[in-house]
Amino acid sequence: MAQNTKDTDETDIQTLDSIFKEGLENYNSIISSDQPTNSNELQTKIKKTMKTFEQATRLVSISSIFSTNEGIEEISTNDLQYFLLPAFLGSLTLKLTSKERKDIVDVAEIYFKDFLKRCNDYGMGSNQFKDKSEEKEKKEKTEFEKLEYSVNTRANKIQRFKEQKELKSKLEDLKKNMENEHADEEIKREYFLTMIKLFMHEAIDELNSIDMEKPILEHMANMKNEEKPQPKRPPPPLKPIVITKDDIQKAVFGAGYPSLPIMTVEEFYHKRVEDGIFPDPTKPKKGPTTLQQAAAAGLSLNQEEKEKEETEKLIEEDSDKHIARMRSRDEFKDEHRRGWGNRMNRS
Repeated sequence: MAQNTKDTDETDIQTLDSIFKEGLENYNSIISSDQPTNSNELQTKIKKTMKTFEQATRLVSISSIFSTNEGIEEISTNDLQYFLLPAFLGSLTLKLTSKERKDIVDVAEIYFKDFLKRCNDYGMGSNQFKDKSEEKEKKEKTEFEKLEYSVNTRANKIQRFKEQKELKSKLEDLKKNMENEHADEEIKREYFLTMIKLFMHEAIDELNSIDMEKPILEHMANMKNEEKPQPKRPPPPLKPIVITKDDIQKAVFGAGYPSLPIMTVEEFYHKRVEDGIFPDPTKPKKGPTTLQQAAAAGLSLNQEEKEKEETEKLIEEDSDKHIARMRSRDEFKDEHRRGWGNRMNRS
C-alpha cells in the first residue's frame, strides 16, 4: 500500500499539504473573480498559483504517493486531493494570455489527459483518448452512422450534464460539512472523491473543446507563417510539470512527451562546430579575410620590404633624382632642428 511505503518525513507532508491548500485558495479566488482574464493582476495571480501547484507536483513525485498497481481504496484520504493537481494546472493553463494559444492548448491537453489517465489507473473511470493516426485511416462514415453518432453524442452530453449538476450540488453540501472542524474522515474522503469525479467531467469537456479549437489554431498559424517570417529568437516554450515516480522518469513526461536534451558546454561547442556555426580550431584557415587578419598574416611587412628593395636599387644606380632628394632632406634637417616648432607658447 502507498500509505505504508512512503518514506517522506512528517515535515515534508505538512509542507506539501500547506502548499496545496495555498494553491487551492488562490485557485478558488481566480475562478470566482470578476476581473477580466487578460488583466495584469489576474494573470499574475494565475502564474503564481501555477508555480505553487507545480511545486506541489514535484513534492508528490518525490514522495511516490501514487502507483499504477494500486486501487483508489488504498490511497489515504489526505492524499486523494493530490489527484487534482494536473486538473487544476490544465484549467489555469487555458486562462493564460501571454503565450501562443496553440502552445497553451497543447500543454493543457497534456494535463487533462494525465489527470484522466491516472483516474483510469485507479479504477475511477474508463476514458479513451483519440488516436490521430487511427482517425485518418478510418473510412468515411455513412449517413446512418453519422446520425447514430450524433444521437449517441447528444445523449451522452445530456447524461453527463445531469451528472455534473448532481455532483456540484453534492459537493456544495459536503463543503459545508468540511468547514466543521469536527468533520470525520468519511466526509473528507467523500468530498475529495466527489471533487475528482466532477473534474473528470470538466476535463472531458475541455478536451472536446481543445479538439475543436486545434484545427482553427493550426490554420491560423499556417496563414501567419505565410504572411511574415518567424522571429529569430522565439519565446521559451510552455512546458508541463506532471507527477512522476522518480527523477529518472522525469526525462519523459507522463503523457509521453520527451523533455529537452541537456548538454555540457563542451558538447554544445562541438555541436556548433559540426553544424558549421563555430570555426573548427583543428583546421588551418584558407586565407585572411579582414584587414586585421591581413596585417597578422604579414602583408604589411611585404610592402615595407618592397619599398626597401626599390631604395637600394636607386642607390646602386646613382640616380640623380634620388641624390637630389637625399641632399634636400639633409639641408632641411640642418635648417630645422628637432623641437624648434614646438615651443608651447614660449619665446
